[in-house]
Amino acid sequence: MAQGNSALSVDPGTAAAGAVCTYLIGVDGGGTGTRVVLANADGVLLSRGAGGPSGLVHGRQRAWEAILTATLEAFEQAGLVMPALSQIAMGCGLAGINNAQWAAEFTACNPGVAALAAETDAYTTLMGAHRGQPGVVIALGTGSVGEVLQPDGQRREVGGWGFPVSDEASGAWLGMRAANHLQRALDGRTAPDTLSAAVLQHCGGDKDAVFAWLGQANQTRYAELAPLVLAAADNSAAALRIVQDAGLEVQAMADALDPQHQLPLALCGGLAAVLKPYLPADLQARAQAPLGDSAEGALILIQRSMQLGRR
Repeated sequence: MAQGNSALSVDPGTAAAGAVCTYLIGVDGGGTGTRVVLANADGVLLSRGAGGPSGLVHGRQRAWEAILTATLEAFEQAGLVMPALSQIAMGCGLAGINNAQWAAEFTACNPGVAALAAETDAYTTLMGAHRGQPGVVIALGTGSVGEVLQPDGQRREVGGWGFPVSDEASGAWLGMRAANHLQRALDGRTAPDTLSAAVLQHCGGDKDAVFAWLGQANQTRYAELAPLVLAAADNSAAALRIVQDAGLEVQAMADALDPQHQLPLALCGGLAAVLKPYLPADLQARAQAPLGDSAEGALILIQRSMQLGRR
C-alpha cells in the first residue's frame, strides 16, 4: 500500500448529475492483483472478479487493462453480458494513486467509464472495514499501513512509507528479519535453530545460494519468508521475538491513530489473523475482523461520489 493522507477524487466531475449508471464497480487495485465487486444501481452485490496487478507503479494503461479484465469476469460470474462502459460507475482503491502525475494519467486513460472516483487502497480498506463509518484500520500483508477516519470526517495515515524503510509488521518486514537471523547463524553470531534452518533451505541450502537469493530479493520475495517465521514461533526464540516485535509495531500504529482507544479497530490483510495472537493483550481484545474489504469500500466511495454529484 502506498503512502497518502489527503483525499483524492479522480475526475469528480464524471459523477455529476446526469450520469445514469446501471451498474457499480468497486475496485481494489494492488501491486500483485486486482479484485472487483459488481453491484446493481441500488448497491446490491451481484458478483466478484479478479485480474492482474493494477497498482499504478506498473503503468496506468496496464492498470486499466487489469481492472477491465476483472470487471469482465465479474459480469461473467453474474451471468450478465458486460454493458457499454458508459453504463458503469466505478470506484477505485489504488496503490500509487497518491502520486499526482500517475493519478492524472490514470484519469486520462479512462476508457469510457461514466462515473469515476479513486482513492488510496488504504482509504478504501478503511471504508470497507467499517462500512464507511469512523474507525481505525491496520492492513497487514506484503506491506503494511494504518489509517483512521474520525467522526468529524478527518483522516490520517501512519506507516505505509514503503519497502524497505517502513512496512513494519508486514510480510516483507518479517522476512527481512528472518534473513538477518540466518546471516547471523551462518556467521556464528547466533546459534542455528529451526528458523535459520528453514530459511536456509528456502534460499538454496548453502551460503553461496543465500548470497544469490539476497541479490535478487525484493519486497515480494522477502514476504515469502514470513510463513517460515510464523511456523517456527513455537520452537525458535528468534522467531518468537520477531512476531512479538511485529505485535508491538502494530500497537504503535494503533496508538498513533487513536491514542484514546475510542474508535473501533479492524485488522485486515493476509497476516491479520495469524499475527493477532502475538499482539499485546489489550490490543487483541480491541481488534476485530473487518466488516467488508477494500473492493466493497471502493463501492461505498463511488456511491458517495455520485450522491455528492447529484446535489
